[in-house]
Amino acid sequence: MGTIPRTPSAYQYPLLIKQLLLSPLATAPDREITYQGKVRYNYRTLNSRIAKLANVLSQYGINSGKTVAVMDWDSHRYLEAFFAVPMMGAILQTVNVRLSPDQILYTLNHAEADLLIVNSEFFAVLKEIAPKLKTVKTIIAIKEDESNLPIPENCLGEFEDLMAKASEKFEFPDFDENTQATTFYTTGTTGDPKGVYFSHRQLVLHTLGCAAALGGAKEQGHLHREDVYMPITPMFHVHAWGFPYLATMMGLKQVYPGRYQPDLICKLIAEEGVSFSHCVPTILHMILSSPNASTTDFSGWKIVIGGSAMSETMAVNAQKRGIDLFTGYGMSETCPVLTLAHLSSRDLEESSEHQALIRSKTGLPLPLVDLKIMDEHFKEVAHDGKATGEVVVRSPWLTQGYIKAPEASEELWENGYLHTSDIGNIDQRGYLKVTDRIKDVIKTGGEWTSSLQLEEIISKHESVQEIAVIGIPDTKWGERPLALILLKPEYVEKITEHGLRNYAAKAIETAGISRYGVLLQVRFVKTLPKTSVGKMNKRLMRADPDALCL
Repeated sequence: MGTIPRTPSAYQYPLLIKQLLLSPLATAPDREITYQGKVRYNYRTLNSRIAKLANVLSQYGINSGKTVAVMDWDSHRYLEAFFAVPMMGAILQTVNVRLSPDQILYTLNHAEADLLIVNSEFFAVLKEIAPKLKTVKTIIAIKEDESNLPIPENCLGEFEDLMAKASEKFEFPDFDENTQATTFYTTGTTGDPKGVYFSHRQLVLHTLGCAAALGGAKEQGHLHREDVYMPITPMFHVHAWGFPYLATMMGLKQVYPGRYQPDLICKLIAEEGVSFSHCVPTILHMILSSPNASTTDFSGWKIVIGGSAMSETMAVNAQKRGIDLFTGYGMSETCPVLTLAHLSSRDLEESSEHQALIRSKTGLPLPLVDLKIMDEHFKEVAHDGKATGEVVVRSPWLTQGYIKAPEASEELWENGYLHTSDIGNIDQRGYLKVTDRIKDVIKTGGEWTSSLQLEEIISKHESVQEIAVIGIPDTKWGERPLALILLKPEYVEKITEHGLRNYAAKAIETAGISRYGVLLQVRFVKTLPKTSVGKMNKRLMRADPDALCL
């Protein structure tokens, strides 16, 4: 089969990140981008600052194939790096600043980063790891305050000082759309973090896929040009779920909050008119529990919840505050968004409890996403909402492997599908429901029990602030479920572990899940450990649950 003929003068349009800037510059050049309400500029200035950053980096040896690492909070500077670095043909490494210093060192060395842009808040970490950095030769410092912190060795200068001296003109070249644009490292619960990577083509297609899904929603979860966007997901994590690229392509007003301070976030929502965000459940709970939340009008705020499961209770409570809360699903390896839990017009006519059932599902696949549920023999299961198996997927924006890890890469892509290690089902309407991680399913009495199902049931009790269910060894049953529960402050010493266990046992029986679920034990905890991106760290919980308990 032949390719289409092309006249010699025809332009072959590569799918490059720079093309995402065409629309806002043409249709919304004066729309605002703000950092904490302190820094304000429009899309014209964003474009000139992207060129300035490229000139700064080019001056110090960054060109095609070189890697620029960034350690910063959610800021306009990070947004500029999202564009400038890959548009040069270089690779942007977003560094997870919540990892341990040793892990940060590992990711910088493993990625062979050439230059590091680092916020002064992380100078102490940099000082600790600097002697062991193998490839980072130069550093650009970000100093936001008037502190007298010493500038790190090998520092080229302060970010804004260098930007002020740079030209506003830079000719970003065309190149192969399959050129690597970004890399970052998964926060796996065991072993060293694994590096994933994405091309220009993948990031552009992911942006378009998200735009089609969110723009196709009739009412609930609909994203439009007049929305005001604010990420509440660290920009080091999976391109902040891809939404800064989408918001920029659409020319939305953008609000960057920096380090997450609940009162500041509430202030920005009120003053800047924020209408679209994304975050993990723990961050949303932190915001809604802050002192300023009681006087903040959240009505009309659309939030995509990802990273970990959203409870039906959270969905109902959010609706009471006027928040349009719904689930998105993906992972580091998938760029990341694969599904969104949009409601139909018919669903919106139902009760908030009914809506919560849909909002808390994992959602409907985005356009161009081929998602299946496979049994242990790699056969697709029925879409009846009951038959479960592993979620596997194909789409044009999935990582093609792990950096320098061929065996793990082949395991990830066994049988030509990317394996998520998530267990789930698909109902007759096409909604995916992830019921557990493969490693978190609890085998009791020879039967599998879903920790997520148990968490959902118990979280409905009014006293529960946070919950995690893990499997613990048991001589008779093999494993039995243990619910680790953080109580709301007003319920401490007013409810007993025994009382909550009896509630859970009755609710489990009523829900009709595995009879072995009633073997559940309940313990109250002073804290629940999280990963660096806000997910429940069940590996640590399983290692020593007694250490967490009151």
